Amino acid sequence: MTILSLLQEILGPYQQQRDEYLFSCPFCHHHKKKLSINIATNKWKCWICGSKGGHIIWLVKKLQVSKDLLNKFKEVLGDAELKQFKATTSETVLRLPPEYKPLWKPEKNYQYYHAITYLKNRGITTDDILRYRIGYCTEGSYAHRIILPSYDRNNHLNYFTARLFYDEGMKYKNPPVSKNVIIFENMVDYNEPIILCEGMFDAIALRRNAIPLMGKTLSKNLERALLEHNVKQVIVFLDIDARQDAIQLEQHLKQYNIETKLVLTEGKDASEMGFTKSWESIQNARETNFKQFIEQRLSIA
Repeated sequence: MTILSLLQEILGPYQQQRDEYLFSCPFCHHHKKKLSINIATNKWKCWICGSKGGHIIWLVKKLQVSKDLLNKFKEVLGDAELKQFKATTSETVLRLPPEYKPLWKPEKNYQYYHAITYLKNRGITTDDILRYRIGYCTEGSYAHRIILPSYDRNNHLNYFTARLFYDEGMKYKNPPVSKNVIIFENMVDYNEPIILCEGMFDAIALRRNAIPLMGKTLSKNLERALLEHNVKQVIVFLDIDARQDAIQLEQHLKQYNIETKLVLTEGKDASEMGFTKSWESIQNARETNFKQFIEQRLSIA
């Protein structure tokens, strides 16, 4: 039994093209074989609907094959391959800047005052400062910056961002580590609907089960977590300028049978809208059907 023979069992006949094997796509059902699978790298992608993944096992789980067939795939892939698949991409030990000071402990200096004023102007409360362990730096490479730390499910630091609280200079400065992490994971309940937003301030404004993408795309670790925890519903909350990214992300998650809806805001993000208005938008979130997805892609082609 080989990976190729197992793939034939669930996808049917194939065509070989160099190092890749082309199958009929089970998601868009295009009449040509456009689902490309590289058995050497385990990566797969449909060149029509954009469905893709970093490992064959994702495809198999996505197709909801029988338990027996799934076990056959795992047996053929072997323990070493599966362990590599589950491994995180970075083993770097991250620490907060040595100059970090907690903002929930008042200090009598002008930088503390400016940092607190900046946060209040962004709608950040004293409770938020304590809950998210927000701090600041007065010196060092992160001087004059708010420090927003993130912790994983075991309460280990997995990322932080540093936001300048003065008007001049580069707004954000990030540590030299991978973004392939789940921001604020220690506050996430995977049994409840997940909100995906752009930045950390947006997640703080949304308060409930919000995960920042730190951009507009899904990291591999976050995608894996959504699948492993069998998340039922996701709300994608992005600015309307990111419409294409949001719709592609919505369609991608729907292929895993995750109910996905969009909130596309006009010129303001969640941190600018605030909690109440953001949640009013979430209540009116809508789904995009496949026809709208194709029309959107054609409009930017």
